[in-house]
Order: sequence, then structure tokens, then C-alpha cells
Amino acid sequence: MNIFVINSGSSSIKYQLFRMPQENPVCSGLVERIGLEGSSITHKTWKHGQELVTKESLTLADHQAGLHEVARLLTDPQIGVIANPEEIDAVGHRVVHGGESFKATTIISEPIKEKIKELFSLAPLHNPANYLGIEVAEKIFPNAKQIAVFDTAFHQTMPEKAYRYAIPAKFYTEKRIRAYGFHGTSHKYVSEQAMKKLNNPAAKIITIHLGNGCSMSAVESGRSVDTSMGFGPVSGLIMGTRSGDIDASVIFHLIEQLGFSAQEVSNLLNKSSGMLGLTGFSDMRDIRKSITAGNKEADLAYDLYAYRIKKMIGAYVAVLNGLDALVFTAGVGENDTEIRKRICSNLDFLGIDLDEVKNEMPQAGIREINKENARVKIMVIPTNEELEIVKQCYELLTGENASKAFLLAN
Repeated sequence: MNIFVINSGSSSIKYQLFRMPQENPVCSGLVERIGLEGSSITHKTWKHGQELVTKESLTLADHQAGLHEVARLLTDPQIGVIANPEEIDAVGHRVVHGGESFKATTIISEPIKEKIKELFSLAPLHNPANYLGIEVAEKIFPNAKQIAVFDTAFHQTMPEKAYRYAIPAKFYTEKRIRAYGFHGTSHKYVSEQAMKKLNNPAAKIITIHLGNGCSMSAVESGRSVDTSMGFGPVSGLIMGTRSGDIDASVIFHLIEQLGFSAQEVSNLLNKSSGMLGLTGFSDMRDIRKSITAGNKEADLAYDLYAYRIKKMIGAYVAVLNGLDALVFTAGVGENDTEIRKRICSNLDFLGIDLDEVKNEMPQAGIREINKENARVKIMVIPTNEELEIVKQCYELLTGENASKAFLLAN
């Protein structure tokens, strides 16, 4: 069964094609900096045991343009892995916000698409991109079943004390206003990998997903018990363009005293804040270059970013009543050695003791970067949301949930 996985982020598209039940992809790729200068595609295929890499720099105005280029590469006469888009049996889509409507992987139908659209306001940077991915994929892969895997699903195990807000109860019971959490597919995947590495299914783990969007999760025995993002993905940590946690009084002040509209405040906090607002750059690689060039504001922004994460580590150690492993993942978490160093500094009282030499050593796959006798394992685990998505899609289509999926879609 050919299952193509699309993971549309706010400025990127990750994708992989699997011939299930084989869990090794036949091709994968990353479209970066969509809507920004320097857009690029890195496309990898595996033929006869060898990896072939194609890199292209081009201008991509939006996600639709990016997906059309991906389809071109998939069917390219020289490097393509399929002859025709009709060979794709299913397309698995990462969808960020499922509200309380979606607690499981779901086959997409027109009513499902309408519900996803209804949630645009809760994830304005992602749900529209996810929806566009669905719309374009329906045209490019006409024979394929379209399937949604929701980021919010993993966090449905949070206890009520973790997801309720201290506002009148009717806003939850009638309007379902609560913390949902995001990046659930990534947190689920890396926490399961950590449990395997630790050989401890009851492990207490803090997972730190640092990309353009950033979040943390406290995980015990494979279940999310708390997470940093809430009702929407703007809360919690400082991110590429999102502010993270902010005093609600600032919002009132912007509207009542400075004349901002609600939409302008939303755009400010979601699209113009975070590292972009502090430094002029949303990409951490650009910020690192700026720091190297002596930019003190960029260096301060780096400290703010790390400080917020460090505070959350302390909170989650308290929630878990202990800690077995601290896991870094996603683009920044996996590759930025300096941010890991700043986050882990002065946490030895918690048993978190970084080995700076190991931290600097480039290495593929799962690796430990803690000192030899440290009480807490510090791990770098490459996330693979696409593998997690394809496994859920395959189980939905072939397993005991297949009939349930049909009913949900219809």
C-alpha cells in the first residue's frame, strides 16, 4: 500500500512516501522557507540501496506551489518513485487542531473538512496550511483516501486539572474552551523512542520540541500529563513568530489604549512576535549568524528563549515528581548545540548534567549527551512525525479501526 504523508508547517512541508507495511520510506523531502526568500526543496530517494539527493532553490509563494513541485519530483522520469499520482493509495495529513471533535485518526470527507475549517481561528498559522494540503492533495492524488492525524489527540490523556482554565465553567461545558496541546504526533513518537532506549515503559520524560513552533510535554508511562501549548498554539514557549505566554493585560492595553483591532493583535502575537519580533529573524540559523556578528539583541533573545524552556523544565519535574529523561527534538532541538547548552546550564541539582563535548559531536540517530554518571538522561531524538502518521493511517485502513474510520468519514 502506497501511503504518502504530508506534514505542512507554517513555513515548511515535510513529506515521505511509504510502501506499507515496510516502515522505511522510498522517498522523503523537505520544502523550506515557504513564502520567504531562499525557498528550497531537498528531495531524497532510495534506489537499489543507495540514497539519491536532489536539492533545488526556487521561489515558492505558498504551500500550493510547494506541493506542486513535490508532485513533480515524485513522478520525475529520472528520480521519481511513482509513474503516476494515481498509484498513491492514501495520503496522511498532519492537522494541528482537532478541538474536541477529533480524538483519533480520521478519514477525510467534506463534513470533516468543514469541521477542520471551523478550527482555523484556533491555529491560524497551521490549520489553513493543513487544509490547503488536503485540497491540493485531493487534486494531485485523485484515487487516494485522504486521512487526518491530529496533533491534539496525544494530549487527550491530560487530567482535567491540567487542561481546564480558571474562568467560569460554562465556557468549558458550553464552548469547550480548554487547553488542547499540540505537536502531539512528535511528542508521542520521541517519548516512545525514549522509553525503548531506557527500557522503561513507566519512564518520566520531558519532551522538548523546538522548531519554528515550540512546545514541551510532560509524559509518564507513555501518556501526556501536561503540555505547554493550550487552547491555541500561541501559548507557552517563545517561538519563531509566536510570542508564547504573555500577560493578558498586554492584549487589553493594545486594544483599549493603542487602538489595535482583535485581528491585529492576533496577527501580532502569531506572526510578528517571538524571535522574529525580538531579532528580525524567525529562523534560528539566521539568529545564530547575527549573534556571531556581535548582535547583543539577538544574544538576549537567545537567552529569553532558553530561560522560558528552563522554567518549564522545573515545572514539569514537579508535575512528574521526578525525571528519567530530557528529550530534545525537531529542527532547533536536534541541531542547535548552543541552545541545548544554555537550557541545560545550572540544572545539575535536578540531575540534569550536560556533557559539552558530546553535545557538540554531530551524530545521526538517537544519542545521549549527558555526563556519564548523570541521574537524568539527556537525549537528542530526531522526530519522525511522518512515520508516526503513516503507522496510524495504515492501522486505520487495515486494522480493526477501518470500519470505524468509514463511519467517521460518512
